[in-house]
Amino acid sequence: MHDTHAAATAGTDSTTRTLLGIALLLLAYAAAALAGWPQHGRDLLVGAQASHEKAHAEDDAAAADGHAGASGHTGTSPPAATVLPFCLLLAAIAILPLTPGLSHWWEHNSSKLLVAGLLGLVTLAYYTFMHRHPVDLHFPVHSLVAPAAAGPSWGVAGAVLANAMLSEYVPFIVLLFALYVITGGVRIEGDLVATPTVNAAFLGIGALAASFIGTTGAAMLLIRPLLETNRERKHVAHTVVFFIFLVCNCGGCLLPIGDPPLFLGYLEGVDFLWTMRLWREWLFTNGTILVVYWLWDTFVAHPHETARDVARDEQQAGRLKIGGLWPNALLMAGVIAAVGLLDPAKAVPGTSWHPWIFLREAVLLALVGASLLLGSRPVREKNGFTYGAIIEVAALFLGIFVCMQPALALLHEHGAGLGIDSPRAFFWATGSLSSVLDNAPTYLVFFKTAQSLPLAPDAATMAGVDVGRLAGVSLGAVFLGAMTYIGNGPNFMVKAIAEQSGVKMPSFFGYVLYSVGVLLPVFAAMSFLFL
Repeated sequence: MHDTHAAATAGTDSTTRTLLGIALLLLAYAAAALAGWPQHGRDLLVGAQASHEKAHAEDDAAAADGHAGASGHTGTSPPAATVLPFCLLLAAIAILPLTPGLSHWWEHNSSKLLVAGLLGLVTLAYYTFMHRHPVDLHFPVHSLVAPAAAGPSWGVAGAVLANAMLSEYVPFIVLLFALYVITGGVRIEGDLVATPTVNAAFLGIGALAASFIGTTGAAMLLIRPLLETNRERKHVAHTVVFFIFLVCNCGGCLLPIGDPPLFLGYLEGVDFLWTMRLWREWLFTNGTILVVYWLWDTFVAHPHETARDVARDEQQAGRLKIGGLWPNALLMAGVIAAVGLLDPAKAVPGTSWHPWIFLREAVLLALVGASLLLGSRPVREKNGFTYGAIIEVAALFLGIFVCMQPALALLHEHGAGLGIDSPRAFFWATGSLSSVLDNAPTYLVFFKTAQSLPLAPDAATMAGVDVGRLAGVSLGAVFLGAMTYIGNGPNFMVKAIAEQSGVKMPSFFGYVLYSVGVLLPVFAAMSFLFL
């Protein structure tokens, strides 16, 4: 009882601190709006777009001549060695959780923040003291920032930091925060009969939900009722593995809110509904994996359950109950609307009005506050809701977005020389790295690579990228993030929850055996048929 009371008190304190932080941020945004800063940023962006449209014909001619993506100041990218902090950070994410003696230290978010922050500072130090070329500033509009004639180039470092934090990190982490907190207020509980068909229905619903409430949101919403449904069975690990395949990864490719890499694409100018055109690839991939699961569970796993366990499963079955839908279902609809309608680069449909800079993020924070104020606190306590997972993501990506700036600059200048040009090549190149690194930064690296390539005169494009190549990058990042536990954030979270519930999950390499045997043939067939 004492532990339960202490946990409840800690949860109340963290919620109070979160609400106070949100209130302060919203007050700061209101003060900025009174000063006219968000409006001014919006006006600069709209004006820059108008200028860009006037020069569009010249850009098309340059693309036809094979000069698409040229920045006009070649030879200004940093040396290849500056990518080392980025590689070290990604290696730390991949290796330290598996390293005896360091894995426990790495579990603490303060350790992750320390490593990410130090490597980010190394990158910023290079731009401050050693980089002697102009850099592109992308926030709120494109401009060139020249280095200082002598001494530290604080303006150059500031431009790099603005690109990383204001243009990419803040929108990215606020969306993840909103999805994580709002779905954490909904709980599905109950114990259905754990037949192969029931389990397949869980996985199919989760794969569909992943595109609309995010892979993290769908995974956190459905993993506990799936485990409760299967608690009488002994052979459950394969079901959790397929849950990671479908709900944590492959299901999330239809909307930008589905998976973090696609939201980065949205921030780079990809239309909100563009990924809906990937529905054939989504349906083939998820449908095939779901059929494989049903056959596996029907003819291999379920027949190995003892008659006693099957009878106990049937006797203890009950109906599913959903708690916390009010107000969180309505708030999730608000998240989707905010992301789709409040992009400052696009006018609100049916009007000529462009939203202010960061208005979308302010609305998302307000929706989170409403969920915490109006939602059921007991539901969150039953879900074991904490902020640990989202703090971990925030700490790591703080460093990732800074450290990847040299890599993005190098790819912008030299991407055309990598020899990757077909949609299928982009799928496998992006997917291969997404399997062993986090798929969000991997997506952005190959998105920039594709953006730097020359375009055919009649090529269909989206955000300056050939649509076939963009499909390859998008599908590779989302789908092949399922290949290992470290390919996408929810993968390890689901593994940990399953193990806490008593499920003996495969080791890192045991999981890879599943993914190689099941996923690679499906992905090969998908790429052959559609890319």
